[in-house]
Amino acid sequence: MAQGTLTASKKRLSKAVHRSDATSRDGILERLFTFAFKGLVYPQIWEDPDVDMKALRLTPDSRMITIASGGCNVMSYLTASPAEITAVDLNRAHVALGRLKLAAARHFPNYETFYRFFGEADEKANVAAYRRFLKDNLDAETVAYWEGRDLANWGRKRITLFSRDLYHHGLLGYFIGIGHLVARLYGIDPGHMVKTKSLEEQRSFFDTALAPLFDKRLVRWATSKKMSLYGLGIPPAQYDALVSANADGNMSAVLRQRLEKLACDFSMRDNYFAWQAFGRGYAPAASGSSTGPSGPLPPYLKREHFEAIRQRAGRVRVLNRNFTEHLQSVADDTLDAYVLLDAQDWMTDQQLNALWAEITRTARPGARVIFRTAAEPSLLPGRVEDRVLQRWTYEEEESLELGRQDRSSIYGGFHLYVFNG
Repeated sequence: MAQGTLTASKKRLSKAVHRSDATSRDGILERLFTFAFKGLVYPQIWEDPDVDMKALRLTPDSRMITIASGGCNVMSYLTASPAEITAVDLNRAHVALGRLKLAAARHFPNYETFYRFFGEADEKANVAAYRRFLKDNLDAETVAYWEGRDLANWGRKRITLFSRDLYHHGLLGYFIGIGHLVARLYGIDPGHMVKTKSLEEQRSFFDTALAPLFDKRLVRWATSKKMSLYGLGIPPAQYDALVSANADGNMSAVLRQRLEKLACDFSMRDNYFAWQAFGRGYAPAASGSSTGPSGPLPPYLKREHFEAIRQRAGRVRVLNRNFTEHLQSVADDTLDAYVLLDAQDWMTDQQLNALWAEITRTARPGARVIFRTAAEPSLLPGRVEDRVLQRWTYEEEESLELGRQDRSSIYGGFHLYVFNG
């Protein structure tokens, strides 16, 4: 990747995260987070795309913008057949992953190759498939990223992640791996959760095996450190919001509550997020079967959606840009849907107002904005100027219901705003 592009990417990320003086304690933590966030964070995005699509009500005329993250939801939105998707991200690894997924949908010969690459992501044949079908169909920056080497991969090319189980890597993969290691130190194997056969068994395993771990001194000490949650992509400002939203005022209790929802509120037969957390991958093929996975998958990885995604992949562009920065280049009254993930938890009031000014300028009447927050309430009232926020309707009841349906389970709140025009 060109040095100028890399430098610009670093500057955008720093501007988004850095709130405090570089010599202060919080300033040092923010800069450590920026350093950690430069590499791959989310091999799989942790927001439920089925919930997103219910909220957004996408149509064939919809033009939307979203934060790219791991690219899973961008690909899954294509099942709703919007006219155009722009995916932006400050993290160049996420940009490269999104572009790789789009190229794979367009150029891999069949579903089996596509699923092996992104669903299993642990065979040497994937590297050969990249060289044969993808390398010559990718832009130079994306090739430079995947052909590049770094310390996190022990000097190996990044593309080899797809031969070494992608989902065990990235900050999130490492965080989940450390969680499994700590649990095993106390004699608990979180992988037993994927063997449960009912919600009752899931509840029993959580209550008797997993919940007590959060009272262990080591766990309480580790989770009290802001750096401990960098693996979840949680910067210092968002950590503070999570803790302040909890009555006990400690992160261990917050994580226990979120894990309880993940473990107990949805059947393992339906929740691929739980498979990733407890099984560290998607459900394997049934014994003796060659027809594919035996458990739940993101929409984009389901066989029945492959041909539609292949045909629609050209509707997506993935850019290494700040959300507000990109909207400044968009014409008035042209967009129908905005997906902000949890990025606003990181923002200052000034950044929030700049963002919502651009969203309001570019939105068509009836446009819908969704986002998630660490704490339960919407963070916009009292922070975004009234003259802007009054042009939007907060769908509180629908937001609460969709938040309950979100299988990823790690956020305090899901929020939907509809533009009045």
